[in-house]
Amino acid sequence: MKVIIVEDELAASDNLSYLLTKIDPDIEVIQILDTVKATVDYFSKPHDGVLVFMDIHLADGISFEIFDQVDITIPIIFTTAYDQYALKAFKVNSIDYLLKPIDKEELSDALDRFNALNQQKGIDEQQMQSLMQLIQHKPTHFKQTFLVGLGDQLLPIKTEDIAYFFIDTGLVKAVTVQDRSYVLDIKLEDIEEALDPEVFYRANRQFIVRREAITAIKFHFNSKLLVDVHPVCSERIVVSKAKASEFKNWVGS
Repeated sequence: MKVIIVEDELAASDNLSYLLTKIDPDIEVIQILDTVKATVDYFSKPHDGVLVFMDIHLADGISFEIFDQVDITIPIIFTTAYDQYALKAFKVNSIDYLLKPIDKEELSDALDRFNALNQQKGIDEQQMQSLMQLIQHKPTHFKQTFLVGLGDQLLPIKTEDIAYFFIDTGLVKAVTVQDRSYVLDIKLEDIEEALDPEVFYRANRQFIVRREAITAIKFHFNSKLLVDVHPVCSERIVVSKAKASEFKNWVGS
């Protein structure tokens, strides 16, 4: 079986490819695409793929933008980090999904469902509208306070006082506007999900920055960006070429 992966995180696509071949050695990943543009270009031409694994957020936009530009007539399994409420919406629309990080058994079950129902082709307009509403829906409540350990006590830190979050030698830390650093017992991915995307941005795998903490944006080689923040960070904050345009639009919005 020939499959196509649409995923902008190299580690995620490598892991998915590995799991697929472990489940079924006959599965062949014939293409890995990491942007909306690359996906549109690929599906605009003949191909022999029979199944697509598609992340929702890509380097240059939301994957549903693809369907405005090209028809994908083979089944799609979405990969997502949405909560259980949102996942029910995918289920109702008869579009399969996998919750990140992808579990081998769940992936195997999804492949079994595909093999049993592979007559389903693509997604219809009603499904597309429902999914677009899901993606555009914003939570009404974001995390207001983080509890951090300090000696033998827990200290509440208000989210509005945090300038940026980052990973430092394997530890997730929050730096406040008062230039105090605290270690958090929570993954950076979980922090990202709990924050207001209008206020915080995942600059790269290591940093989440607050808009008001940004003091300057500098051009870097290969069309990347360097971000200066206050309080000053000892680590460089680099925004990739793929995310540079989106980041600038976010800062300027």
